[in-house]
Amino acid sequence: MTDKELVSIKQRFGIIGNSPLLNQAIRVAVQVAPTDMTVLITGESGSGKESFSKIIHQLSSRKHGQFIAINCGAIPEGTIDSELFGHEKGSFTGAHDARKGYFEVSNGGTIFLDEIGEMPVGTQARLLRVLENGEFIKVGSSKVQKTDVRVVAATNVNLLKAVEKGKFREDLYYRLNTVPIYVPPLRERGTDIELLFRKFATDFAEKYRVKAITLTDDAKEAIIKYRFPGNIRQLKNIAEQISVLEMEREVSAETLLKYLPRESAMVPALFESQSQAADNFSERDILYKVLFDMKKDMNDLKKLVHDIIKNDTTSQSMIDENRHLFHSLDEEEVSYEEENPSTPLILSKPNTAPSAYEIESIEDIEHVAEEEDSLSIEKKEKELILRALQKNNHKRKYAARDLGISERTLYRKIKQYEIEE
Repeated sequence: MTDKELVSIKQRFGIIGNSPLLNQAIRVAVQVAPTDMTVLITGESGSGKESFSKIIHQLSSRKHGQFIAINCGAIPEGTIDSELFGHEKGSFTGAHDARKGYFEVSNGGTIFLDEIGEMPVGTQARLLRVLENGEFIKVGSSKVQKTDVRVVAATNVNLLKAVEKGKFREDLYYRLNTVPIYVPPLRERGTDIELLFRKFATDFAEKYRVKAITLTDDAKEAIIKYRFPGNIRQLKNIAEQISVLEMEREVSAETLLKYLPRESAMVPALFESQSQAADNFSERDILYKVLFDMKKDMNDLKKLVHDIIKNDTTSQSMIDENRHLFHSLDEEEVSYEEENPSTPLILSKPNTAPSAYEIESIEDIEHVAEEEDSLSIEKKEKELILRALQKNNHKRKYAARDLGISERTLYRKIKQYEIEE
């Protein structure tokens, strides 16, 4: 593909940027488009994967057929088979009429399956049959039907790791991954960030009938260095906020940084890019690890205090040797009382009311131990879900985004914990 053809494709599909990784992804999409090969697009959420599925469809012989984009993570597990393959009348409660599924409706066209990693294992088996021989069966039917549909899939998770954990079929993975396309995250695209920001600023200036905002040199440097965990979607939101809220049309680095969440800079991305050699944890994995580490420290501390109370001859050196255990309790002050042998150790916070860490007898230790043992991952997860729902006025879509999980997974968790909305 010549540079002129590459520019033409970008203009046609509204793609902005000149980074080598982006250009390579476009070239692969254009090259594979005329074929009927299955394509797997990988990249972080918000990096623009759907644009590449449209390139593949529009440049193929199926361009006059239907193009249907489906978010597998947004469809509840109990209805996804019906949505994709259709159902017969009376096949389940509420099925008052027969319904055609997406694979029947888009016969001769293209289906884009976004968040394919969220698809239930049972549905994966049905999809594999479609990919292998173009056959499917409606829910509640025994009749085999044929369809001629091209499948383009996308994911923001590492499917190979999902295969290892038994969450994704290995045969389906290799069937989907006939031609892989990697869409780079915004932080790997260098000066493309500045170009995209300028485009969004111009669009919002026209929309709100204001003068377009511009970035100073130090602001340009700051925005290029920022990691953008939300990728293009986050950049667009920031451009819109500044366009509406700032009176000064020239934005400095100081002003820009007010709109760049600092805590996000340290959160690892959910998708593991090809350029990363080390394994990254998801946000939920990190939370679990912190909770388990806290639990372990508390158990070690309880054992130590129990030993001290049982042994009146224990010296101050025993406390000093295990000082790290006490620093983890929000830097509570640890004092050692030798004057009263009935209370050899007291944990207290100066000038405060008695807390959960004040221990004066063996009964208190047993009470604290019982309270600590009641902690569980499920309880913490339920609390996080409740907080996210309250923050977003019980809108599942935005609550799921804050939690870093799919809407379908959130729906399942709400049912599991019997959360009333």
